[in-house]
Amino acid sequence: MTALAESPAGLFAGHEVPLGLYLNGEWTHPGKTFEVLNPSTGKPLAEVADGGPDHALAALGHAVAAQDAWRHWSPRERATLFHRAHAMLVERADAFADVMVLESGKPRAEAAGEFALSAGFFLWYAEQIAHLHGTYAPGSPGGYRVVTTHQPVGPSFLVTPWNFPLLMVARKGGAALAAGCTVVVKSAKETPLTAALFIRTLHDAGFPPGVVNLVHTSDSAAVSDVVLADPRLRKISFTGSTGVGSLLLAKAAQHIVNSSMELGGDGPFVVLDDADVDLAVREAIACKFRNAGQACVAANRIILHRAIADEFTEKFVAATRALRVGDGFEDGVDVGPIITPLQLERVQSLVDTFTAAGAELLAGGNRIESAGNFFEPTVLRLREADPALCNQELFAPVAALFTVDSARQALDFANDTTYGLASYLFTKDLSRAFAIAERLDFGMVGINRGIMADPAAAFGGVKESGLGREGGHDGIYEFLEPKYLAVTVNEEEVGA
Repeated sequence: MTALAESPAGLFAGHEVPLGLYLNGEWTHPGKTFEVLNPSTGKPLAEVADGGPDHALAALGHAVAAQDAWRHWSPRERATLFHRAHAMLVERADAFADVMVLESGKPRAEAAGEFALSAGFFLWYAEQIAHLHGTYAPGSPGGYRVVTTHQPVGPSFLVTPWNFPLLMVARKGGAALAAGCTVVVKSAKETPLTAALFIRTLHDAGFPPGVVNLVHTSDSAAVSDVVLADPRLRKISFTGSTGVGSLLLAKAAQHIVNSSMELGGDGPFVVLDDADVDLAVREAIACKFRNAGQACVAANRIILHRAIADEFTEKFVAATRALRVGDGFEDGVDVGPIITPLQLERVQSLVDTFTAAGAELLAGGNRIESAGNFFEPTVLRLREADPALCNQELFAPVAALFTVDSARQALDFANDTTYGLASYLFTKDLSRAFAIAERLDFGMVGINRGIMADPAAAFGGVKESGLGREGGHDGIYEFLEPKYLAVTVNEEEVGA
């Protein structure tokens, strides 16, 4: 491994953020760096330590060495440490929001909302640590007792995305650490500063050396390959594309590594004939254009019953045109930039492909000429459900509208996808809502709402949208394994 130097820090919107790797309780720097760009300006924002496979293996080694001691901390000790960290997170709310705006581009209000949700997840796990219980029962034939307990999976590799840079590391890291697992966090190269600020907060709160480690890298594949090839790793939790998730699962299979995958989505947003159209429009705007559409749970196909299609379309297009695009620090901005120039080109190509195939352009459709990666919020109306067009994750500020003639047709179209993450349903009929929601082949269904992330809820999908859940009780048990103890009991020893 290359020699490590003392790690520098940088000032970002007045907030100091470490720029190095975090290994075994210390900030260190390998000397090599990669550049982080501000997507709102296109200008360099920071030079961050560029770790490689050797640094990742060193981080894993520290996590392995710290695992036994960390798992045996008492629940109350761990919970107290969590609560101290949560209090520090809250004190630094402005720093987190500002740094997120700088490196991800999202509007300041969205960044503040992400912080609040992230801190809520961390607090949820703090409150669960002392309440992880097992079971006790008599053995079926008698003569022994069945005792079930839970123990940490072990050293865990947490691979986080750029689109929600704080939420993902807080949600994964909170669950893993609460369960008693040590972790190696690999930040997204587009948004390493938010992860660094989070890890620094855990350090300042007093998390022991080796329990939390952070590796930034410009070569994610090389780092992930070497960590997954190491038999000491016992868990991977990844959020990202289905294609990358599939590759990671194949590599995890070599040592049968416990895997949680939160992957792509093709979220149907179904508005039935009896829906509250104004509510549906408001929720669709939030669900589609939050984070400039760069979310796996974004509305991907807006499926409208013909009876309300015209009304919804008119109001939705008007609301879309009213959205203000710009730098996240500017007052009144609703939609920020696309994360990179390459992604911006992909969005333009996507719109061009849709229109060339006959989609009707109702709003937007073009990149905004500026130094940043801005694209107009766009609405397209498709006359038919061409699988080549409508079964791909848009991941962009592009809304695709479809019209159907019945609830059955809407349900069939919604389920006609290999994905199964988030779906949405709008109807005033509660019985109808349950009947359809139970038939939607998705891990999550938002009924008359477009945002549903909650610390107490099990977040995750089915089919090609992943494995496992994050949040709620399910989230922490993703990092715990049940252990069964069969205890012989001689009833005769009781005596007469």
